[in-house]
Amino acid sequence: MWITPEEVLLANALWVSERANPYFILQRRKGHGRGGGITGLLVGTLDVVLDSSARVAPYRILHQTGESQIFWNIACGSSRKEITEHWEWLEANLLQTLSIFDNDDDITTFVKGKIQENQNVHIIRGEGGSVSNDNVPCYFYDGIIAEENKSGKALEDEDPGKFREAELKMRKLFGMPEEEKLVNYYPCSYWKGRVPRQGWIYLSINHLCFYSFLLGKEVSLVVQWMDITQLDKNATLLFPESIRVSTRDTEHFFSMFLNINETFKLMEQLANIAMRQLLDNESFAADRSLPKPCKTLKNVSTLKRDLDARAKNERYRALFRLTQDERLDGHTDCTLWTPFAKMHVVGQMFVSNNYICFASREEDLCQLIIPLREVTIVEKADSSSVLPSPLSISTKNKMTFLFANLKDRDFLVQRISDFLQRTPERPCSLNGQCENLSPSTPPSLPSSPPVLGTGELPQNKHYSPSLPTAKQGLLRIYQQDVPEELGPKVMREKMKEESWNIHFFEFGRGVCMYRTSKTRELVLNGIPESLRGELWLLFSGAQNEMATHPGYYGSLVEQAMGKCTLATEEIERDLHRSMPEHRAFQNEMGIAALRRALTAYAYRNPGIGYCQAMNIVTSVLLLYCTEEEAFWLLVALCERMLPDYYNTRVVGALVDQGVFEELTRECLPLLYEHMQELGVISTISLSWFLTLFLSVMPFDSAVLLVDCFFYEGIKVIFQVSLAVLHANMDQLLSCSDEGEAMTILGRYLDNVVNKQTVSPPIPHLHALLTSGNNPPPEIDIFELIKSSYEKFGSLRADVIEQMRFKQRLKVIQLLEDTAKRSVVRAIMTESAFSIEELEELYVLFKAKHIMSCYWGASSTAAERHDPSLPYLEQYRIDCEQFGQLFSALAPWSCGLHTNTLASRLFRLLDQNKDSLINFKEFVTGLSGMYHGDMTEKLKLLYKLHLPPALCPDEAESALEATQFFTDDDTPQDPPFLSHLDFLAQEVTSGDELKEAGDASTAGETDEKKEEKPKDYKYYLRMWAKEREPKKESIKDLPWMNQEQFIEMCKTLYNMFSEDPMEQELYHGIATVASLLLRIGEVGKKFTNNGSKKAEPQLPAEDEILQPEREDSSGDGGSGQSLVCKALAEAQLETPPPTAPGSDEEAKDDTSISSFSMVSVGSLQCDDIAEDTILIGCVSGVGGDGADRRRGSLPDADWSITFEQVLASFLTETSLVDYFEKKHDIQSKITACKSLRAVERQTSTSSDLDFSLSTH
Repeated sequence: MWITPEEVLLANALWVSERANPYFILQRRKGHGRGGGITGLLVGTLDVVLDSSARVAPYRILHQTGESQIFWNIACGSSRKEITEHWEWLEANLLQTLSIFDNDDDITTFVKGKIQENQNVHIIRGEGGSVSNDNVPCYFYDGIIAEENKSGKALEDEDPGKFREAELKMRKLFGMPEEEKLVNYYPCSYWKGRVPRQGWIYLSINHLCFYSFLLGKEVSLVVQWMDITQLDKNATLLFPESIRVSTRDTEHFFSMFLNINETFKLMEQLANIAMRQLLDNESFAADRSLPKPCKTLKNVSTLKRDLDARAKNERYRALFRLTQDERLDGHTDCTLWTPFAKMHVVGQMFVSNNYICFASREEDLCQLIIPLREVTIVEKADSSSVLPSPLSISTKNKMTFLFANLKDRDFLVQRISDFLQRTPERPCSLNGQCENLSPSTPPSLPSSPPVLGTGELPQNKHYSPSLPTAKQGLLRIYQQDVPEELGPKVMREKMKEESWNIHFFEFGRGVCMYRTSKTRELVLNGIPESLRGELWLLFSGAQNEMATHPGYYGSLVEQAMGKCTLATEEIERDLHRSMPEHRAFQNEMGIAALRRALTAYAYRNPGIGYCQAMNIVTSVLLLYCTEEEAFWLLVALCERMLPDYYNTRVVGALVDQGVFEELTRECLPLLYEHMQELGVISTISLSWFLTLFLSVMPFDSAVLLVDCFFYEGIKVIFQVSLAVLHANMDQLLSCSDEGEAMTILGRYLDNVVNKQTVSPPIPHLHALLTSGNNPPPEIDIFELIKSSYEKFGSLRADVIEQMRFKQRLKVIQLLEDTAKRSVVRAIMTESAFSIEELEELYVLFKAKHIMSCYWGASSTAAERHDPSLPYLEQYRIDCEQFGQLFSALAPWSCGLHTNTLASRLFRLLDQNKDSLINFKEFVTGLSGMYHGDMTEKLKLLYKLHLPPALCPDEAESALEATQFFTDDDTPQDPPFLSHLDFLAQEVTSGDELKEAGDASTAGETDEKKEEKPKDYKYYLRMWAKEREPKKESIKDLPWMNQEQFIEMCKTLYNMFSEDPMEQELYHGIATVASLLLRIGEVGKKFTNNGSKKAEPQLPAEDEILQPEREDSSGDGGSGQSLVCKALAEAQLETPPPTAPGSDEEAKDDTSISSFSMVSVGSLQCDDIAEDTILIGCVSGVGGDGADRRRGSLPDADWSITFEQVLASFLTETSLVDYFEKKHDIQSKITACKSLRAVERQTSTSSDLDFSLSTH
């Protein structure tokens, strides 16, 4: 590429000159290319270790004038081809012009200007623009300004030049296509055995790559992120402060990083993106709206900034429970005045597109969320020494928040102002200019919800604001009178309500409430039933989402209800299993509300749809919230607070189950070892996490855990789970089997009671476990929660997220292995491949699909993977990918004809015509070629030359090959059976006659059964029989015409070209082709004469043998000439044309070549075995010139059957041996796996060789 001219003092240090002229020198760096000796090895090593190759490409062009000792580097290139293009441009455009100048300084100035002009054009074109050389000014700065003015916009921010060169180097070293984007690269050591190899690790979107070149020894490594099962950062004596990358097959260790934490975090992000793609097909897409940095960041790519921003956004959203579309704009240190404590709290302010948030530096001291929709005034207060740079924010509920110690207050106010102006119809102003709004005035919100479908929908059909469940929770609707004996509990409940009212007065109420340690204490003491729904909405963030989507739920219900899907069927099945012991769900009102909420969410998020356990959680939400509030709480649970819990494979719950096991190992090591032996942890914990203990604990107790969960998050569930194990440790250690351990834990949880509840007792379904003479003592839920905080309260959310990442790698890879085993089990009975071979084929098939997804080989590749489909249909490939696998794995090697054969087999396997095939169809095609007998293999080959495998375009090419255009398209009746029809019938008569006999016997039996009255079992058997796929018989195959036969001959010719028995096979196929041509001619004769006689008469013997004695002027000869031409054109390598009488021609005439074996002369009677019965037809009368001209055209009436093809092939031992030969696919699989994990692009640019001489 052209670069900004740089001054070079030592032109020949570490460089070798390859071309030169009076003004320019083309140089190659030592250590690159051929030769170099020990100096080249040292330079190559230095380039790798010191990264000089990232700054200096292996080729460059210098500019020099006269006797000057100063050189100017004006161009560099990563390959000879690239640098040669620049050199030729200089010679063609500048050499003659430079000879005119008299002053060396003028020459240098002119050259620098032209080079900078070319660099400018290159940059603009690289962004997708089109620039004419005539319109580009001669001076760089004028040119860049002119181009900016011309395009109307400045050039987009690009990656640093050094980084772009490193990306080019990565693509060259590892054969990556342009679609593979480098994120960052770091110097490190890769431990190969006990020897560290210093080099560079390249982290791209889809791969981890390492390259080292030390003293002539090259180390290259490529690992796909999708193959990684474990990623650890550890420090051992052998590997100090290293990163371990584990795959299914091996482990890799990297150490000696300059910044190991940054490298490891980036690795985690990229591996997480790969796992997300495996989980739900959510591939990586660069953020196009990423703000540009305020200053140029050296060696930081756009993708690296994108990933850093994503990580910050995720932490920000998790900290404040915000929606997934919320993006952090920035954060700054500040202080917040807390009126309840009369002090300034140090922390950070976060500003995003819809919120202003604050988090204290000391955890749980103070947290604040201010939605911009609630803001009325943002103003700068007077600054003082006590309160520097203050900022006041007022909200509609008359709360004012005072921030101070802001570093760049003016910029912050401007950003907040910009976001406020984008808030829809926000009735407020800035800097003290505010409209008079009453506290009861609701915020102005969008009037219509997002449209999820099309068409007018009847309103108030399924959901109406007048419904009882739209106004209050089911618990209030079905509230019973409190018995007198619960009087003290009622008083305690009222005291709780009063405590919360005091808290609201001091800290505020609603979304802008100050959240402090006092708030946590009130939550742990239990939320009053009257406030439970409101506070759940507040702490989960669901209130913000509901406020910004008014009417969304009602519209969603109207669109979702009445639609019959798999999710709705599962919902209907589970409706009456949802808390059946509660009054609210013993009638239609509660059941209908639950149905609407679950169906609406399944319609909103079809990726999740419905999962068991969602019904239990939603039914509890409906008890305390209105129907719409329960829906938004369900959204918060499924999409933010319990990610991936309720998808089809409950991945999130499995991940947290792994986290729980790891926490048990750290906190309760003795119990962990014993529980692992029993296999209990994985059995019990899944239901605990999926239902938040609601299904295993009395309702009044479990709902208190839900209170804590909405405030603290998942850490509470982990804490309580550990506390339950700790409380039962002694009993569990004495258990001898899994059932005993589960009984102990079940009884314990059944007796966790809430002694403060005012609700009437609800019978628990697990109470049967506690039956007996000595039931276990009751456990107070408040004591259990208190114990969990005392013993395990040190758990942190960020630590849990780190553990979740590690477990996610394991879980998803285990699920992929499970999917592989399931697919193999599903098809192993239908394939002759071994289980190991099927598993290896599945890995190759899946890798081909995934590679096309992230490299964009097909625009619809990423859409093909649907995790909701059965395992067998999740991965599918298109024709191009199938062709690549076919070329690598198929036993039928056809040279240049392989792609054509692969396309035909793909069309044959693609039964639903969606241009995609799944793994079962793929294996079906391979199994026929590897494990079928001769009949099966020939049947497959026969089908590959009939529609739909043979497309019309290929039929037209056959016509062109024989110079034929059909005049008569009238369909003809199929010919009668010839003599060889009976020969084919004799070959296959044994099995088929047996089948016919069995069928007739079965028919008689059925007739006898018909006399008896038929019950439902009879009809079930008949229906099952109809559903069974009918086995295809060779008689069911359609007839093959002459054009299709010619294509099959081409295929056979190419198949035999690389076989050791090539000559014998050519001789055999020539004989068979001649035989089949005569069979087709006899069939045509009977077709033409069939209307003249009642039954066909066999031709006389002299008529049968007549074509052999005559020349090829008749129809029989015409068929032979067609095949000869077709086979001649089917040669793998067509010899170049030679002059008549040349030596090459004489050599071809005397040698027994592939061409001569299928020439006209080879199709004579001498090539046919003596005992072969030939059937021909009477030649045309007269044999005039017209008939001879027809002889070069395919015959529309000519046709043969598969039985005739099979019988003809059985006459040639060489062909029988070829098709009966067994092939080993394992060698093909091994060869395919030995290839690099990354498919290299075909490129010869680096192999070009130049002489030192100039043109």
